[in-house]
This record gives sequence, structure tokens and C-alpha cells, in this order.
Amino acid sequence: MTPPALSDLASADTPLCRCEEVTAGEVRQAAQQGVRSLDELKTRTRAGQGPCQGRTCGPLAARLMARQTGLKPEDFGSLSVRPPLKPVPLAALAAEALR
Repeated sequence: MTPPALSDLASADTPLCRCEEVTAGEVRQAAQQGVRSLDELKTRTRAGQGPCQGRTCGPLAARLMARQTGLKPEDFGSLSVRPPLKPVPLAALAAEALR
């Protein structure tokens, strides 16, 4: 985990969510506009919707929003994650349906 003070070094263009290309500036702006949960941030910016499901950016976003608002990172909750899914070929589904 990165030291909390590193959040201050992130410029507006610094990528925060690499999966969805959300920047630190977008997260700060969302916090200024009243976003108070990671799930709300996810809806507004797509941060946490990528393949890692916010495992990387979630804690960073919470820390960045906390520094922006004066709240604690834990006040923003945690991200709701979807269960891991694996693409299934349509042929496999069709074969199962024909059984």
C-alpha cells in the first residue's frame, strides 16, 4: 500500500483507475460535487468497474476523496464487486440447451 502523503503528489492527469482510465482530477472533482461513497464514485466515473473491480483503485480513491473532503477513507465504504465471470461460447450454451 502506498503512503497517504503520495495522494498529494497526484496531479489532475495522474491515472488513478488504470482499468477505466479515471484520473485523480476526476475523483477529486466528484468529491467536490458531493460524492460520498465509492459505489457512487463508481457510478459517476467508472472507477472500479474494470477487470480488477477496484482492488487497486478503490483504496486509492477513498484516500484521495478523504484528503479532498476532510473525512476518513473508511467513511466512503467499499466497492461492490461482481462475481468473477468467464465468457462462455454461444455454442456451449446451445449444446447444453439441446440436451
